[in-house]
Amino acid sequence: MEHLKIRPIQKADNPFVAEMIRAVLIENNAPKTGTAYEDKNLDSLYETYQDEASAYFVLTDGDKIYGAAGIASLEGSSAICELQKMYFLHEVRGKGLGMQMMKKCLSFAQAAKYKKCYLETLPSMLAAQKLYQKSGFKYVDKRLGNTGHFSCTTWMLKEL
Repeated sequence: MEHLKIRPIQKADNPFVAEMIRAVLIENNAPKTGTAYEDKNLDSLYETYQDEASAYFVLTDGDKIYGAAGIASLEGSSAICELQKMYFLHEVRGKGLGMQMMKKCLSFAQAAKYKKCYLETLPSMLAAQKLYQKSGFKYVDKRLGNTGHFSCTTWMLKEL
């Protein structure tokens, strides 16, 4: 997997990232409503992450997108960012690439002067939650912001 690189999303990546995210959600039997599956911006992530307070990264070998994740301001807060749309195809899971992506995203968040990072996930995504915990995220008992992901009922927060 040493041939895989993390780089900022490019416009041409849009359909491939959207397809990968939807495939991972289907693989995990995630609901299509109340998750990233139905997000209006899922097919235009490059355009969505163009301001200086946000970034979206892809894991690729140059031909195929194997994973992706982003950071953007949590709605209604300039001090809290959200880790968004972090998904990986099954063939690259468990190889340390999620941690590399997490470090890239959190490094961006710190450089952008965010104080905390928030995320939402599905209760069934236990492997992802282990990664989040290893990265310093702690469970919180309420939703922050208004992401529209009402099916994601596990919330986590990290001090940056």
